[in-house]
Amino acid sequence: MEVVTKIAPLALALIMLALGLGLTVQDFLRVAKQPKDFLVGLICQLLLLPFIAFLLLKIFNLPTEIALGVMIIAAAPGGVTSNVLTKFANGDVALSISLTAIISLISIFSVPFIVFKSADLLKVSEISNEISMIGISMKMFLVVTMPVIIGMLIRKFATNFVTSRSKLIERFSVILFVIVFAAIWIEEWENILSYIQQAGLITLVLNITMMIIGYYVAKLLTSGIEQRKSISLECGLQNGTLAVFVSSQLFNDITYLIPTATYAIIMFLTSLFFVFFVRKIN
Repeated sequence: MEVVTKIAPLALALIMLALGLGLTVQDFLRVAKQPKDFLVGLICQLLLLPFIAFLLLKIFNLPTEIALGVMIIAAAPGGVTSNVLTKFANGDVALSISLTAIISLISIFSVPFIVFKSADLLKVSEISNEISMIGISMKMFLVVTMPVIIGMLIRKFATNFVTSRSKLIERFSVILFVIVFAAIWIEEWENILSYIQQAGLITLVLNITMMIIGYYVAKLLTSGIEQRKSISLECGLQNGTLAVFVSSQLFNDITYLIPTATYAIIMFLTSLFFVFFVRKIN
């Protein structure tokens, strides 16, 4: 836990900096031009995902720590890898980027609210007394919002430099993500099978359920097949590094990280299968 606690804030800040380097003001203005597609994705990610996660907790008989860990990963915004996989799936990359960017900025309010509310409902009393909802929001502002703003400013004043290295920046984000979760698995190597047994099934069900719900809600309400792919992947690929950061700030117990660690593996496997499948049928 000690290693993860040290590297998660830095890794998250660098990942969000990389996200900011890929953004322009147009990514935010695009929402005004395609509000319906964006709102469908926002509702699926911000409201339906934690709601479905909480419903699943009523079905699965889980220890309280695991249950809250599921809510933490469910509260997390979409990860930057969703943008990359949306591109491979021939989805609406612009929509994916807008969803990731805006929900990531909203997350400094939404994540603490969902996590603290879930802790109340699950009767968890182990949250550090030193950190309030506002306190964790401020910490998230420093490692989520500020790096995005700095990244956008760097792009504005060094556009050619940044755009010529966009693929390198994408790879850098993925590598940082892998480092964080490799650190968790290495530190907890002896307990891996136990962790998968505890949280593997619910995280698998949550991931697949939300990708299916995202796809079919988008099918009913959005513009076309490209938007369905984007929203489905956005619902299935969460910012696991942010979930690790929040967990490590609130708890000293590795148990709260178990759902995030298992979800991180599952979401890539299911998302790669989804990309392969939609490329085959389209």
